[in-house]
Amino acid sequence: MLAIMGSHVQLTASDGHQFGAYQAEPSTASNGAIVIVQEIFGVNRHIRAVTDFYATQGFSAIAPGLFDRMQPGIQLNYNLADATRGMQIATQIGLEKALLDVEAAIQHAAHTDPPRKVGVVGFCYGGTLAWLAATRLNPAAAVGYYGGQIARFANEKPRCPVVLHFGGKDQHIPASEIQKIQQAHPEVPVFVYSDAGHGFNCDQRPDYNATAAGLARERTLAFLREAVISNW
Repeated sequence: MLAIMGSHVQLTASDGHQFGAYQAEPSTASNGAIVIVQEIFGVNRHIRAVTDFYATQGFSAIAPGLFDRMQPGIQLNYNLADATRGMQIATQIGLEKALLDVEAAIQHAAHTDPPRKVGVVGFCYGGTLAWLAATRLNPAAAVGYYGGQIARFANEKPRCPVVLHFGGKDQHIPASEIQKIQQAHPEVPVFVYSDAGHGFNCDQRPDYNATAAGLARERTLAFLREAVISNW
């Protein structure tokens, strides 16, 4: 895999809030961009690694620091205390404010001549935000990994193609909620990995499942290449 040199940039949301983001660029000119939306642990080492990976695949990738509204630059670890702290921060910020920052990242990533298409890929907390980006904003595509509140917003209609990934053994998202999403949106591909738990994509979490993570990544890349880069 090619080495990627990431950098930190400053963005401004529509409400005037200024915040940081981690950005990684491919080695050659990119025809498409991806916004990586964090878990409740901030733009930590894992999220930066995911951002770097998409850059190696030819995308301009950026991960906005959604928690900068409460504690700029915060990076949390995968333990109960930090998970509790992350959930508190996410709750205090609220999904609407977080979406303003996702929107700013989309606009930043699209700002080329001509404007390029931008996809959104989110994990956990970010999975829900990826869904809401698809229903409320204007990305070219969205991918949600184990978004715990997607079922709550299942009545909203996506404005762009969407793919969703869930773990069949996810203790935070019951099968009934996944079925609710599938019934509300039969047009949306919903992949359930029977042996995977919550956070199965993250190799720093106990529920990491290499097989499920690899398959989900293949499906996500194929989808994004078609929706974001193809026919650009």
